Amino acid sequence: MDARIPAGESALDPAVAARLKRDADGLVCAVVQSRAGEVLMVGWMDDEALHRTLTTGRGTYWSRSRQEYWVKGGTSGHVQQVHEVRLDCDGDAVLVTVDQEGPACHTGTRTCFDTDVLLVRDLSPDR
Repeated sequence: MDARIPAGESALDPAVAARLKRDADGLVCAVVQSRAGEVLMVGWMDDEALHRTLTTGRGTYWSRSRQEYWVKGGTSGHVQQVHEVRLDCDGDAVLVTVDQEGPACHTGTRTCFDTDVLLVRDLSPDR
C-alpha cells in the first residue's frame, strides 16, 4: 500500500497547492471526461495523486475504500492518457480530460453515467 503525503507537505507546485480546497480527508473531487466531452467517471485525488497524474500523464486516484493509490487501467488495461487537468473556480474540484482506452467504468461500460435514473421535466420559461 502506498503511503499518503503527510498533511502540510505537497508534491504540487505551491501556487496550485495553495488554490486547492480539500475536504476533511485532504481530497478533491476529480471529474473525468473524454476529450470529446463525455463525462466518464468521478474519482478522488489528494496532492500526491494529482502530482502523479501531472507527472506521469496517467489518471491516478486515491481509493477511499482501499486506502491506496490506483492508476486507472493498472489491472484492467483500460488506461487514461491525461490530456489536460483544470482546477475549478472554487478550487474544490478538478476536471481531468483524457483519452480513455476501453471502458471507464468498473462495470465494463464506457462511462459510469450510462443509466438514466432521474427524469427532469422541462423547466424552460415557455412552458
